Amino acid sequence: MNGYFRLIHEEGKTGIKLIPPTEGGAPVLVNDVVEYLALKDIIYDKNALYKAIEASAEKEIGFLLEKRTTMKERECYKFTLTPDNMQAYARFYAPSIGGEEMTAAEFINDLELKGIRHGILKEKIEECFASKREYCKDILVAQGTEPVHGTDARIEYYFNTDKKAKPTLKEDGSVDFFQLNMVNHCDKGDVLAKLFPETQGEYGMKVTGERVKPRDVKKAVLKYGNNIEISEDKTTLTSLVNGHVELVEGNVFVSDVLIVENVDNSTGNIDYEGSVQINGNVCTNFEVKAKGDIIVNGVVEGAYLEAGGNIIIARGMNGMARGVLKAGGNIISKFLENAKADADGYIASESILHSTITAGTEVNVDGRKGFITGGKASAVSCINVKTLGSSMGADTTVEVGNDPRLAIRLQELQKQIEEENKSIQSIQQILISTKQKMAKGVKLTPEQMQYLQTLASANQQKAAIVQQCAQEAEVLQGQMKGKEGASIIVRGTVYPGTRICIGDVSMTVQKSSQYCRFIKSQGDVKLTGI
Repeated sequence: MNGYFRLIHEEGKTGIKLIPPTEGGAPVLVNDVVEYLALKDIIYDKNALYKAIEASAEKEIGFLLEKRTTMKERECYKFTLTPDNMQAYARFYAPSIGGEEMTAAEFINDLELKGIRHGILKEKIEECFASKREYCKDILVAQGTEPVHGTDARIEYYFNTDKKAKPTLKEDGSVDFFQLNMVNHCDKGDVLAKLFPETQGEYGMKVTGERVKPRDVKKAVLKYGNNIEISEDKTTLTSLVNGHVELVEGNVFVSDVLIVENVDNSTGNIDYEGSVQINGNVCTNFEVKAKGDIIVNGVVEGAYLEAGGNIIIARGMNGMARGVLKAGGNIISKFLENAKADADGYIASESILHSTITAGTEVNVDGRKGFITGGKASAVSCINVKTLGSSMGADTTVEVGNDPRLAIRLQELQKQIEEENKSIQSIQQILISTKQKMAKGVKLTPEQMQYLQTLASANQQKAAIVQQCAQEAEVLQGQMKGKEGASIIVRGTVYPGTRICIGDVSMTVQKSSQYCRFIKSQGDVKLTGI
């Protein structure tokens, strides 16, 4: 309890009793006493009073103020409001000895007369008045209601909105600058963004009854482009297509065509669910994979391009003996040089030089230059070319009538059958040897029996694989009998040394010919006119 004071009134004199604090309370303050005595118009010796107040921190002090009798004083208080009018305090002063105490009801009524309209702490006040008084202490008697502030609307994006390239860290700790993770892939039905709407706040109130406005909240709306669906409540964006998503100036965009300027160190490798359009070039050692088409408006160097659809290269490809094109559709390129190209559909180019190309239907090289020189060109139905081979004798092979991919698959199957048969032979040797030992009365341990069962199971699995591969190989051999009517058409010159293969027969051109067609007739390659 804080130290406090109270007046003493006797005949012919007025004094003050200074009570020391207890249990760690604050001592009597000079300002409290001075303000109180000034209010009551009591005259005193200032210096002597100050000394008495200082001494009262340790013990109770009685001090004569003036030699006249004054009226007894009732209990009173000093009222203060915080600058924001959110709190009201009362500092009570003890009545004179023998003076009257204030009642809780009287005090509460007094607060209302002072304009306190809200937040009067009646229960606390009544409790204070019912218990032992605490004087010379600021007591909270009214508390305003703080406003409840609302929350701003916010949008959560479920894709990377940071466009800065971040290279992939390899297992050895080095950085892979080919994998920059710059494309945000999305699938149809993916949730791209959600809006969490703003919540409005609640007004507060000062103790004087004035309303306190909560802070203004920020609203937000989802902004989006094509290929996106928004929910009925306007809070969720969902992709309508497989593609990529990006955030541009607060708008969410989804496209199934990825457009980049160049494929180089600024982009890294690209692996995309839709189509890819490259306005510039594809640099050496980079990869572009797309489930749709790949369109390159520039040049492709020694890179790897794989498309589920078509590959179109406006200015051609110089593969530098390492470039590869693989298309589920067609391949169209201004030129192909030192490259490998494989298309399920056709391959079209103005010139093909020292390359290995394979087409599921036909190869057309009939532009202004229109030559196939060096390397190997294969197609199932037809190869149409202006100039075939070279006067310099470049090693050139063209073949039609068979799907070369079937031959490759057949070779793979035959190799697998051979390897599985070797494993089966080794397993059977162990099984036969073990059976012979058991026939002689040799007992096997549980571990040996378990191993024997494992080998027997593996033998059955490998035998099933061999049977499956043999069946597939038989089907392939039937498909490789050759396409009827397959031909190679030369609309210019075919040079000596060029090897012509049609189905299962072949020939090497011995002398130059012009405007001719190669077909299979009576079990041999025949040259006819166009």
